[in-house]
Amino acid sequence: EHITTTEATQYVKEGNKNLAASITPHHLELNRNALFVGGIRPHNYCLPILKRETHRKALLKAALSGNPKFFLGTDTAPHLTKDKESACGCAGVFNATYCLPILAQIFDNQKSINKLEGFVSKNGAKHYNLKLNKEKIKLFKSSESIVFKKFLNIDKDKIKIFDPEFPIFWNVAIWFIYLLDNIDNLLLIQMNI
Repeated sequence: EHITTTEATQYVKEGNKNLAASITPHHLELNRNALFVGGIRPHNYCLPILKRETHRKALLKAALSGNPKFFLGTDTAPHLTKDKESACGCAGVFNATYCLPILAQIFDNQKSINKLEGFVSKNGAKHYNLKLNKEKIKLFKSSESIVFKKFLNIDKDKIKIFDPEFPIFWNVAIWFIYLLDNIDNLLLIQMNI
């Protein structure tokens, strides 16, 4: 279901109405170099494996296109750090914590913020003939980049939270309700959840 190649995006586009695919946030942002820059980086190891930059760009183009055959599939994997940093290294990226802010930034960077709701909330639901949620969440864009936690602590263990390694200015409004007085230019968008 999670596509990772140029060929897969083309196959889905050309397929019949029953063929659709999800795309993960980490495949939209990372290419295979993210596994090795500065040494082995086990927290970016996932399956399907990250591909070349040409494939990442094709996935990004598909996600930003507004084509209802493409939608979010987080494939989030909350593996403990000790399991990711072991000889066998579990595959998977834990992106659930900041998935929406990261995607909002990716779409905004590409001047396609208006396509975000369809990709995240509507396309997948429509493909599976599910009712759209009536409830909405609000995302806001700050004038300063958001500082995110690096780890999620679980008792004496921890889980590394996905870091796209670029500044994120978007967040879910409820998370920073107490910081709203620090926001110079507030831009809100609402999305079905």
